[in-house]
Amino acid sequence: MTTRAPSSVDDTPTTRAGWLPLVVIVLAQLQMAMNISVLPVSLGPISEDLDAPVTATATALLLYSLFVAAFVMPGAKIGKLLGERRVLQVGVVAHGVSMALMATSTSAVTMNIAQAIAGVTAAALVPTLVVLIAANYHGRQQATALGVLAGIPAVASAVTFVLAGFLATAFSWRYSFWLIVALAVVVLLLSFRLSPVPRQPGITIDRFGVVLSAGAIALILVGFNNIQTWGPLVARSGAPFSVLRLSPAPMFILVGIVLGQAFFAWSHRRVGAGRQPLLAMEVLDSKEERSAVVAFLVAGSLGLAVGFLIPLYVQIVQGRTPLASAVAILPYAVAIAAAGVLSVRLYGLVSPRRLGIAAFVLIAVGLTVAAYTVGSDSTVAVILGLLLVGVGEGTLLTLLFNVLVSASPKRLAGDVGALRGVANNVSNALGAAFSSVVAVGLLGVFLTMGFSRTDLPRELTPQARLGDVDFVTGHDFRTVLAATGATPAQVEEAVAVNEDAMRRAVQASFLIVAGISLLSIFPASRLPRYVPDELSADDITRESGPGGPPATADEEALE
Repeated sequence: MTTRAPSSVDDTPTTRAGWLPLVVIVLAQLQMAMNISVLPVSLGPISEDLDAPVTATATALLLYSLFVAAFVMPGAKIGKLLGERRVLQVGVVAHGVSMALMATSTSAVTMNIAQAIAGVTAAALVPTLVVLIAANYHGRQQATALGVLAGIPAVASAVTFVLAGFLATAFSWRYSFWLIVALAVVVLLLSFRLSPVPRQPGITIDRFGVVLSAGAIALILVGFNNIQTWGPLVARSGAPFSVLRLSPAPMFILVGIVLGQAFFAWSHRRVGAGRQPLLAMEVLDSKEERSAVVAFLVAGSLGLAVGFLIPLYVQIVQGRTPLASAVAILPYAVAIAAAGVLSVRLYGLVSPRRLGIAAFVLIAVGLTVAAYTVGSDSTVAVILGLLLVGVGEGTLLTLLFNVLVSASPKRLAGDVGALRGVANNVSNALGAAFSSVVAVGLLGVFLTMGFSRTDLPRELTPQARLGDVDFVTGHDFRTVLAATGATPAQVEEAVAVNEDAMRRAVQASFLIVAGISLLSIFPASRLPRYVPDELSADDITRESGPGGPPATADEEALE
């Protein structure tokens, strides 16, 4: 399969489509994004109201991600079987019901069931939204629509953090979920204005492929999400089991990778036998497409790492409120959304390869600026650094999404959407796990160095008083030390050492993530390097040359 310039894809229509379909698609994406943003910001009130541990909310989020990633590929097939508009309507209603269940939850079990339902419905909605964009928009409009779709989660995260924080503080966390239910009603009513997408006959679902892919994704996500609790190598006390004292987390990840390889081998075998695989192998048959997926995983992981480190610094190191962290992350989120839409204008001027490399470099520069200015009095410099990161990330997410969509015929838009859904959820786990492990590991190093330069007794270190090295607010650490026989001067010195170590750990984590961004230049250098707005010789042959395959009936129907 060849890769075409996003700005050149499907430019045959001469009339511009209306933006109502995009409004419906954006609202549906917003409905899903608000759910996963409300949960972390309402963590405290939910825990208190349901009489459940704080980790219960993290478990609910993990269940949601698991079900989305595990079933997004069969979800794409269901869209082709039933028609994407119908799947959108059913999915929006089912997701709304799950949000109503969340709003009326009385236990952690009910919350987990609600998030599992939401994950299954989101698995069908994620590829459906991509197909609807491909069916309604062409050329530059399509690229813009994909940019908007890629930027919505960032906007939803920032806005929802502020809105949900206010509702949880002033009224109840349940109001946020009732708000999502109301949004589901609006999306359902507007969806009837969408033109139906023709169903594709003869679609079959590879059940063994579902088992292999779901098992691989589940094991990888569970492994990465628990790598801090269970231990990156040696099993910790929180691990459910151990083998020769080794942590089960890397074992889960390794078995998941093996199952993933088995899934691709099985899929190629089905293709060779003339049968339909769960995921169309055409979406990964060129080095440009595979490089785009790798870059997509890295970009998503970098975004989650930044999204983890900023609240960590604001809420734990500085001891401020969740609302303050939402305000701090707002410029970064807005920059992602704006860059996602506006970077489309560069597609006619710069090749994807150069744009991808420039975006990764911009992220590295922004993270370096943030690392050296965090903890200083220069708030403007920190915001500037995060703005640079946001611009680079928003540009990447839209660019890579467009490369994948434009490289495949429209009949495979659902498969591209499914691939994006898997990449998003896996990168979320990678980013959160990596940043937490790195930050905590660096904290241990800086704490050891800091206390070694003082005359304080070892009994006053966070590890000795709290059991394990972890980020803890100055207030909480001071409270723990107050119960010891330490003098007030010793308590304040120990707290100061702890705060300095936490600040340096966050700074070093930013620098490490910046280094990873620079290394990502290598997959970005394998992105398409075509001359913008021109087709390659292979593209021309595929389009109209001798032996070029004609468009299928399904592609013609989508056109």
